[in-house]
Amino acid sequence: MDNQRLMWVKSSYSSSGNCIEVAARDDRNRVLVRDTKDRRGPVLRFSPAAWRRFADQLKRSLASGPNRASRRL
Repeated sequence: MDNQRLMWVKSSYSSSGNCIEVAARDDRNRVLVRDTKDRRGPVLRFSPAAWRRFADQLKRSLASGPNRASRRL
């Protein structure tokens, strides 16, 4: 996979260097995720539906407060 040609977007929740980047890969219908600090490192691949479920659960966990979030994830 040629990660150089993908359009990576950094998370809006990035802080103090602990960031992820996300890229959509339309030709294979995948969402790709990587660590901003290790751009040549491993890339996680999700189906769009799995990524939406993960992101929705994370948003709900963050909205419920830090104590409850750690129990849900």
